[in-house]
Amino acid sequence: MPAPLPWRVPIVPLAELEPCLAARRRLLGLDVGTKTIGLALADALGLAATPHETIRRTKHTKDAQALAALVKARDVCGLVIGLPINMDGSEGPRCQSVRQFAANLLGVLDLPMAFWDERLSTAAVTRLMIEADLSRQRRAELVDKMAAAYILQGALDHLRARRAGGAPAAG
Repeated sequence: MPAPLPWRVPIVPLAELEPCLAARRRLLGLDVGTKTIGLALADALGLAATPHETIRRTKHTKDAQALAALVKARDVCGLVIGLPINMDGSEGPRCQSVRQFAANLLGVLDLPMAFWDERLSTAAVTRLMIEADLSRQRRAELVDKMAAAYILQGALDHLRARRAGGAPAAG
C-alpha cells in the first residue's frame, strides 16, 4: 500500500468536479456494494457514462490498488460514488459503509470525490435488462457496472444542466 498522503483531498460537492470536465478529463463512477464495486467511466467530454468493469471486493488495500491502477491508466481526475440513501431521505448502515469506504480511499487516492444519490439505480437497470430479455445470469454479471453507469450518468446530466443554468448545486 502506498504511503499515506501528507494531505487529503476532501469529499466535495458534485459541482467541484466540474473542472475535470472542463479539462476534458474523465470521472469514474462507483457503485459500492458489500461484495462488488461496479465501475463506469465518463467520456472525455463528460457527456456519457459507460459501464467499465466490476471488481470483486476483497480487502480494502487490494480494492484501492485496483482503483488506483484504473485511475492512472484512464486519466481519471475525480470519483462519483453512489450513496444508497433510503427512500425517505435518511441514511442507514449502507450509507455509513459507503462513506467509510470513501474516507478510506482518501488515504490512497489523491482525487476529489463526490457522492451522488443512487436511490433505485439497481432497480432501474435491472428493469431495463429484464425488458431487454437478458437472462438472470447475464443480469447478475452486468448489474453492478450498469448501476455505476446509471449513477455517473445522473451526475453528468446534473453537471451539464448546471452549466447551462438549469440545475441548483447538488452535494
